[in-house]
Amino acid sequence: MASKPVVIVTRKLPEVIEARMTKLFNTHLRDNDAPMSKEELGKALGEADVLVPTVTDRIDAELLAMAGSQLKLIANFGAGVDNIDLDVAQSREITVTNTPTVLTEDTADMTMAMILAVPRRLVEGERLISMGRWRGWEPTSMLGHRIWGKRLGIIGMGQIGSAVARRAHGFGLSIHYHNRRRLPEAPEKVLQATYWDSLDQMLAHVDIVSVNCPHTPATYHLLSARRLALMRPQAYLVNTSRGEVIDEDALTAMLREGRLAGAALDVFEHEPAINPQLRDLNNVLLLPHMGSATLEARIDMGEKVLINIRTFIDGHRPPDRVIVKLM
Repeated sequence: MASKPVVIVTRKLPEVIEARMTKLFNTHLRDNDAPMSKEELGKALGEADVLVPTVTDRIDAELLAMAGSQLKLIANFGAGVDNIDLDVAQSREITVTNTPTVLTEDTADMTMAMILAVPRRLVEGERLISMGRWRGWEPTSMLGHRIWGKRLGIIGMGQIGSAVARRAHGFGLSIHYHNRRRLPEAPEKVLQATYWDSLDQMLAHVDIVSVNCPHTPATYHLLSARRLALMRPQAYLVNTSRGEVIDEDALTAMLREGRLAGAALDVFEHEPAINPQLRDLNNVLLLPHMGSATLEARIDMGEKVLINIRTFIDGHRPPDRVIVKLM
């Protein structure tokens, strides 16, 4: 690999990161912030020594077949890597890295904000004001539900799920969780969290469900129509993870039929497309995938990308190398 490898970036990044990247490498930046087309991605894979995609770029087997032999690193600008066919990348001896940990606190903040927003009907209240329909304070108007004393069920007690639990505990929520593996006794005690081996049973017993697990083949539609039906009609669902974890059509039907009290969604199954029926509901908060959207987080992500590239170029193992788990 040349002393200054060709690094192709698929989307606009914070200016400070682009400036450092340009100084360090032979960097090809994106002139606009529109996603690359499949043809553009294929061309980039054929020319780059290092590709820096984002979570919106689907690097599948078909695209990886277009990669030149010089491509040795895909430094993903994002924590999730479900946008990359890791098995094919490994078979082609292409290392993949990501940007974990730096999004934890910001995503947990957003999750907590959404947990607060829907039971207290903040979306409905804002619409009432913006549409000029508010008549003043009334003792029985816009009554929501307190969250103090309610039961929060967290699906996926990793770094983000644990950060959500810490915040939620401060708001008086009782913490319950389902995870692939139970936490060790010490962190479970600190979080004052109750473990449920059965996701089905947890869903039937909590008031609010927060989805914080990654999207993998095993978690696709983890919240299926059957599982969503286990939730109580007065329960709320919050998702800041990945849209594919929830059967969005089933969720929409339940919300429209009043079989679920409300939902707050920052991610969608077919984003950026959103089921138009969801947009018509007053008991739903819809956000444009902004759970980690702080300037600090984006800069921290860029710093991780830079470190991963430099470490790899220097002949060492990148700190955030993604390991393909054998089934």
